[in-house]
Amino acid sequence: MKTNSGLQAQRRLSIVGIVALIGASLLAPSLTAQAAEPLLNASYDVTRELFKEVNPAFVAEWKKKSGESITINQSHGGSSKQARSVIDGLAASVVTMNQANDIDILAEKGLVPQDWAKSFPNNSAPFYSTMVFLTRKGNPKRIASWDDLGKPGVKVIIPNPKTSGNGRYSYLAAWGSVIKSGGNEAQARQLVDRLFKNVPVLDAGGRGATTTFTQREIGDVLVTFENEVQLVKQEFGDNYDVVYPKTSILAESPVAVVDKVVDKLGTRKVATAYLQFLYSEQGQEIAAKHFFRPRSEVASKKYAANFKAINLFTVDEVFGGWKQAQKKHFDDGGEFDKLYQAKK
Repeated sequence: MKTNSGLQAQRRLSIVGIVALIGASLLAPSLTAQAAEPLLNASYDVTRELFKEVNPAFVAEWKKKSGESITINQSHGGSSKQARSVIDGLAASVVTMNQANDIDILAEKGLVPQDWAKSFPNNSAPFYSTMVFLTRKGNPKRIASWDDLGKPGVKVIIPNPKTSGNGRYSYLAAWGSVIKSGGNEAQARQLVDRLFKNVPVLDAGGRGATTTFTQREIGDVLVTFENEVQLVKQEFGDNYDVVYPKTSILAESPVAVVDKVVDKLGTRKVATAYLQFLYSEQGQEIAAKHFFRPRSEVASKKYAANFKAINLFTVDEVFGGWKQAQKKHFDDGGEFDKLYQAKK
């Protein structure tokens, strides 16, 4: 038999337990409001350093505005390979690619809206770049133009256009340089054919190509995005020279919210804010610091020294848009397959 003091102690414990449960239930919504579902950004190879700075800046901004703590994870690879990973189930709330074609493929699968390019300003591309050359110090092969890349004895490092937006832009830039200078399709085909006969290693993505050129020390010239060559220069200093061809291609970096993922995870609001942050003055300045050409006039003026004037043409202008370029040049059996098989 329990004593009165024992019964009183039991009642006190019961009351304490009830109060604790009530407190926990009242506190739970508050805790939930303080933590958001992690956000995954599927991006292309050469944005690694960019998003290392963008992500913590956005996390701080989101915490300030919403009170929520957010974790942002990154996935990097060749742009086209990343698009395929999202199609195959990679749970990316947002994609930040280097060509519209890779997001169009997601639209075809119903993962993003058909009119995704209208979701954000500037065709949903917050910044852009172009293709330039990185040579060994002193440019011993005297490379100055796209035509020079097709000359005998020049080893050119370019990633695979079938898996890499970097490689695709390089291919189209070389082809388009002939057209823009008054040449015809046959002459453009001849240049690109000669160029890829000079490619000793065909890496899957842009970062792999950079590693091949800088660490494996293969090749006389690396063709890649302007921001990538500048970062290599920063890291390795006087070992390399940057060469700007007279004409190159406008390489936009489009972005999109992945509808099916954000609706499943409940991350639409933060995913949209994350991509909008790229257009903010803070986001634009970070992009410019990492040698991506910003849309903001303020950032453009502040970092004007980072960007040399160059004649840029668009994929629409020369190739009739990404869908036509993809079908003609990069689909199975297209121009690239024909010339590369001939190389073998």
